[in-house]
Amino acid sequence: MSSPADAPLDVRIVTGLSGSGRSTALRVMEDLGWFCVDNLPTVLAGDLVRICSNRPDVRRVGLGIDVREGGFLSGFPGAVEALRAAGHAVEILFLDARDEVLLRRFGSTRRPHPLSPDGDVLGGVHRERAALAPIRALADRVLDTSDLTVHELRRRIIDHLTQGAAAEHRLVVRVLSFGYKFGVPVDADIVLDARFLANPYFVDDLRDLPGTDPRVAAYVLSTEEAVWFLDRTAELFARLWPHYLRDGRTYLTIAVGCTGGRHRSVALAGALATRLPASSVEVRHRDIDRGGAEGGG
Repeated sequence: MSSPADAPLDVRIVTGLSGSGRSTALRVMEDLGWFCVDNLPTVLAGDLVRICSNRPDVRRVGLGIDVREGGFLSGFPGAVEALRAAGHAVEILFLDARDEVLLRRFGSTRRPHPLSPDGDVLGGVHRERAALAPIRALADRVLDTSDLTVHELRRRIIDHLTQGAAAEHRLVVRVLSFGYKFGVPVDADIVLDARFLANPYFVDDLRDLPGTDPRVAAYVLSTEEAVWFLDRTAELFARLWPHYLRDGRTYLTIAVGCTGGRHRSVALAGALATRLPASSVEVRHRDIDRGGAEGGG
């Protein structure tokens, strides 16, 4: 009987014109949990997939192929045929864009075209089109990114890769409590301030208890202000949720802060997590063991 490690892999080959969004597509795949390798010589594709097939934690592989491979491109058709003959599900996604769009994108980034060392970007684009024409002919899907923003391209790639999977299952939400005295988390997408609530630190029976303790949570969350804040915040996220999903996000970090990150923010973060529309919510208390100084909580 074959083990999961022996099962065929889902292999997506992302290629196309320089400036058409290939790097963006690969980053989206990585965010969705794919094992991705960019600029891999086609002659090594079979070896890489064979190595990955022996690892039970890798079932989806993304390969980035572009014109910089030069002479290796001639081996592309044979490499794809060998992968399919080995039983792997292989899809070739070719990203394209109009010449004038590619010229504008290279102009805005001020990066040289890989086939135009002399600065003739248009000539480089034409040479690249000719070099990649055989690969484009083999593509299972050609995506024209000319009229897509980066966010729209992300959404297209996510929708294609998930093939109709519920969008909410692709967005992981992290609710993070913290203490302002230790700094606002640099990875926070949204920051909520809980310092307006009554501080359990100044209650003798609660000072030494964390916000995860039911007695502290009850003290923090039973006030009219806390109830109002939770209700309004939950309504806000319910209204914004479809927009986060359409934006193609894969992670959203909501940070809740108080003075020391031990009492109010902890209790509020835990309560908020239960009221979010996400199917996957992680709760972490960054400073729960650091907030014991004067005013902590």
